[in-house]
Amino acid sequence: MNVVLIVEDEILEREFLTMVIRDELHPEDMLLTCDSGIEAVKLAKQYRPNIIFMDLMIPEMDGLSTIEEIRTFLPHSNITILSAYSDFSYAQKAISLKVFEYLLKPIKPSALKEVLGKMLKAGISPPAPTSADKSPVVESVEIREERSTFIEESIKYIEEHFKEKLTLEMVATKVFVNAKYFSHVFKKEMGVAFTDYIIQMRIQYACRLLETTNYQAYRISSECGFSDPSYFNRVFCVKMNMTPQNYRRYSHVVNHHDSASKMI
Repeated sequence: MNVVLIVEDEILEREFLTMVIRDELHPEDMLLTCDSGIEAVKLAKQYRPNIIFMDLMIPEMDGLSTIEEIRTFLPHSNITILSAYSDFSYAQKAISLKVFEYLLKPIKPSALKEVLGKMLKAGISPPAPTSADKSPVVESVEIREERSTFIEESIKYIEEHFKEKLTLEMVATKVFVNAKYFSHVFKKEMGVAFTDYIIQMRIQYACRLLETTNYQAYRISSECGFSDPSYFNRVFCVKMNMTPQNYRRYSHVVNHHDSASKMI
């Protein structure tokens, strides 16, 4: 039986890790979670997990200090660090504590499953030495850069489908990420919520149509993915500080002025 401990203080990320890891375990395996270093040490002493996923920035006792304490009574447990930091000092300390792997957040489900599979296969024994162990210390731990990968994939998908009915859940499913976790990371990475990002793209496209076509507002609303022309008008006014009709008149005046200037 495997005993897996997840130490993560952010609720959404803990739920994401739990969901992915639970799917890979057998019914008889035990999955434990906590949100602080002191609680992690208590659970490790009580249940003696053979697999641990440890966030670095956790309350009461940081992740590296927690691992150092756990190593005093579980020297051979497989521990993988989860962190948003790729700083050399963290990696160097992780190596001295014989961590299994060092994953950078946000983590793709596929990467997490791959590492978990290796940890399950390794059992309670330390990973077998490899040629990498002969390299300088910084090179003997693989730091996986997964930052923004699924966000980049989602942006590409959004660019292709923003004119269609598109929900956060649909996009999260396309990039194989939990919807709540996707929403959290998307806002963090893009600086704007998912819904606002979609609206911005639709309004930008509406502006291009107003500048280059004679479509009526209701048709532009439909072309841009808005199901309600009235809602489109309200959103456009908020974003552009003018109505679609006024924007069209303004853009035509500007374009006419630019053309006249070039002729002169």
